[in-house]
Order: sequence, then structure tokens, then C-alpha cells
Amino acid sequence: MTVAIIDYGSGNLRSAAKAFERAARDAGYAGPVAVTADADVVAKADHIVLPGVGAFPDCRRGLDAVPGMVAALSEAVIAKGKPFLGICVGMQLMATRGREHQDTPGLSWIGGDVVMLRASENAAAQGPGGTGFRIPHMGWNELNISAPNHPLLKGIRTGDHAYFVHSYHMQCANPAHVLATVDYGGPVTALIGRDNMAGTQFHPEKSQATGLKLIANFLAWTP
Repeated sequence: MTVAIIDYGSGNLRSAAKAFERAARDAGYAGPVAVTADADVVAKADHIVLPGVGAFPDCRRGLDAVPGMVAALSEAVIAKGKPFLGICVGMQLMATRGREHQDTPGLSWIGGDVVMLRASENAAAQGPGGTGFRIPHMGWNELNISAPNHPLLKGIRTGDHAYFVHSYHMQCANPAHVLATVDYGGPVTALIGRDNMAGTQFHPEKSQATGLKLIANFLAWTP
């Protein structure tokens, strides 16, 4: 089994690779974890991971700039149904469009828009002792699982913590594609998926036990 983590100039590649290597080792899965910008390697991989850090338009331009990568992703993930995991902006790129700074087309794998966390929901609370909800949403938050039987969520429960750093989140056109949310002044999309595709708004590579469980579940996933 080969895991390809796509290098397109955006993402916590070193920490992601280390987390996937550890999860694979702990779960007894054989095979290399390759950080790669080679579309041919991605096309031949068994599991594909698209990380992402930064602004949606920059990440989309970076992905488009890697020769043959978008075509390889489409062939492997859409045509051949290989397991795919998007992380943070890598998850957001699965959307129809991102609305950060400008409207930017996504991969259109899961219908919906990537929008800013609502200022009305995240405005600082008024009065003494108000906690407030700041943008970006940064730090640990409790997952609210809406699809407990999804293979990626095996052993993960509502109330488990994951680590977030983001100002935008995905609003799925089909609510059934939202597998988990968190409460941050209102529901915020934390995990999406359909068919052989899934994406986390949180960073599994920084989410300790919860993240390692999710990665191990992804490595074992045969949709």
C-alpha cells in the first residue's frame, strides 16, 4: 500500500508525513508514505492525501501549477475511486467554489461553498467575563459526530477533541455530506465525505489520539 501526500507548495508536509508514518506503524500497515509533487506517483498510489494551509485561491493556483496533478487526481479519485483525504484547505478544495477574497472554482467533488465563519456568530461577547468567538478559529474543539457509522470515525466519538486553525469553512449543499461539526458560535463543518472521498477541516496530524485514529481508519478504508 502506497500513501501519496501531495506537495504543491501548501501544507504541513513534514508533520503530516510523520503522523501518517506513525499511524501506519502503530496499525501494522505496510508500504511507504510518499510526499510527492509527481502526478504519476499520485496516479499509482493506493491512498491519496491533499493537505493545505493558507488562502483558498493561493492553494488552487498552487495545485493547478503542478504539471498533470489535477488530471491525475481526477483519474485516481473520481474515475478509479481510490480513497482520498483532504486536510484543511485541501478539504475546502473539494468544494464547488471558495469565496475567500474572490470567487475561485474548486474541484467540485462535493457540492458547496467555502465561506468565512460568520462575524455575527463569532463577534466577541459583550460585558464582563464574555468569552467571545474570535476569527480565526484556533485551538482544540469538541467534535459533534453526525455519521457515527462512517469508517473514518471508527473509535471516534462525540466529545473527542480535534485541533483547528481556520477562518473559513465549507457549507455543503447536501447536509448528508457533513459527517461531523464543532460548535463555534454555531455549527462549523469539521468533517465531510461521500463515496471514497473525505475531508477534515481540523488537522489530524496535530490532533493527537483523535487524529491518529482517523488516519489509521483512513489507511484501512476500502470504499
